[in-house]
Amino acid sequence: MASPTLYVSITNHGFGHATRAASVAATVKALAPEVDLIVATTAPQWLLDEYLPVAYEYRPVTLDIGVIQADSFTMDLPATLAKLDHLRAHQADLVADEAAYLKQRGVNLVLADIPPLAVPLAQVAGVPCWMMSNFGWDFIYRAFGADFAEAVAWIEDWFRQCDRLFRLPFHEEMAAFPKVEDMGLTGGNPRYSVAELREQLGLSTPPERTVLLTFGGLGVESIPYDQLSRFPDWQFLTFDPRLPPLPNLKPLPRKGFRPVDVMPICGQIVCKPGYSTFSEACRTGVPVITLTRNDFAEGPILVNGIQDHCWHRVLQPDEFFQQDWTFLTEPLTPPRMNLSLPADGNTQIAEAVVAYLGLRV
Repeated sequence: MASPTLYVSITNHGFGHATRAASVAATVKALAPEVDLIVATTAPQWLLDEYLPVAYEYRPVTLDIGVIQADSFTMDLPATLAKLDHLRAHQADLVADEAAYLKQRGVNLVLADIPPLAVPLAQVAGVPCWMMSNFGWDFIYRAFGADFAEAVAWIEDWFRQCDRLFRLPFHEEMAAFPKVEDMGLTGGNPRYSVAELREQLGLSTPPERTVLLTFGGLGVESIPYDQLSRFPDWQFLTFDPRLPPLPNLKPLPRKGFRPVDVMPICGQIVCKPGYSTFSEACRTGVPVITLTRNDFAEGPILVNGIQDHCWHRVLQPDEFFQQDWTFLTEPLTPPRMNLSLPADGNTQIAEAVVAYLGLRV
């Protein structure tokens, strides 16, 4: 008897969608190792491997565009629209080709985060399409104005035909979806003990003077690292490979370490708004210092959510790029709500998948 097969389709925008979807997929495999797993995305395989340390098939297929960006803040909207138009013009061939592959592989279920074309792909393949996200691309593109109106309508039409949405925290309404179920936080779990991690990294600074700087997969140009000289007895950690040689700035290797792995040894993280960063910070209880990002519709929702549920500080961009970083020593603001977000989103979604596939948990 063939093993049940799960096809996970992940948007190609940034790293956060890949890490959270891979965390759910890893939980599926932990609950039901017999599941045959296909991960369809052009997110880098090394990133998936860090969150998905099990056997899976990597299928680098493009089912959506996201937003074309030079870095984590700089968007190219004309290029984004051109690629969207091209994708829409060729959707029939793309869907037909990929659906044939799903049939050949005996896929039983599509779980998408959150390419709209996953819906017709699943329909042609004759299987359900479930989705997981805190926002839809219709919400993002609508804020870009009239030039994106046709693309927004096209996305909404597919989302209306989705069989089931697992809506994550820090979300917009996602009103196009007919069946919405709210989930807990998703993401990876730290792999090392605090003592083990401090020894591996050679750290002697206490947590209150240890800071993770993380700005997503694309990073941020012109980080003012010169400000770190004001804090000689602090330790700053980063995955950014473009670093000046500063004694209190430590580069972290991508292999074997993820942001969530080093969060427990940090007193705070400094970051851009991002669901996966915020979710993993909330799950590990690490305070967040975040820049605002008001030109991307998800940004204000994320920043509002982190203020509700996490010790935090919200920075305007000029406080980060142009001022003296005194924000590091100022008191953090407590969460506005006393209610903690549930942290079991990985398990909730994975259990639903395993149950649909007819497997015991």
